[in-house]
Amino acid sequence: MEIFFMPISNFENLLKSLQAESLFDFIITANNFTPLDLSIHNDELKTVNISSSNDLEQFIWKHITAHNAKVAYGGYLELRGIYQRSIYFNQQNTELERNIHLGLDLWIEAETPIFAPLEGSIHSFKNNTNYGDYGPALILKHDISNFTFYTLYGHLSLDSITQIKVGAEVKQGEQIATLGTAEVNGDYPPHLHFQILKDIQDYEGDYPGVCNKADLEFYQLNCPDPNLLLKL
Repeated sequence: MEIFFMPISNFENLLKSLQAESLFDFIITANNFTPLDLSIHNDELKTVNISSSNDLEQFIWKHITAHNAKVAYGGYLELRGIYQRSIYFNQQNTELERNIHLGLDLWIEAETPIFAPLEGSIHSFKNNTNYGDYGPALILKHDISNFTFYTLYGHLSLDSITQIKVGAEVKQGEQIATLGTAEVNGDYPPHLHFQILKDIQDYEGDYPGVCNKADLEFYQLNCPDPNLLLKL
């Protein structure tokens, strides 16, 4: 499928210029957010059983507490080992193994309310039930300054997608979801996967949040750094 890409510099400049609302019910400050490295290059993870959502959650909350923060964030284009636990991501060919993360993860407690950073409408939603997948996910469509693009919210609670309708308008700052637990979110510690999509292609309620090395160039163009918008 051939996809037309608008000049990336124009789109990135738009994202940088937008005044996004916080995804949570507190403001974005350096005290509230702390960066977290979950890549294969973080030696601290060598002592953690990353296949266990409980063990990984303990590691993450120890990190958050040590930095006196509310949220740990990171992961854009991060090469991760956590996906090796699931056949949904694994391939015998290492070039095809999906282990490069395409969104920004924000690690915080389950049932945390999630708010729309921008105005838009509900494009689609779905419960993605593969092991290691999003679980409940929601995608918003945004039409701003002659650009159409999408934001994806993964690892939500089941309640988040039970009483919403495709096409419904969403105001900036409106609550759109709550975070799910490991039992419904693909078996991860509670967190929000936030991703920006220039072209949704034919996906509904889902879009790859992890890619392989062979497809990285395409996905890096289609999924720019979410922090351009969030400005953490």
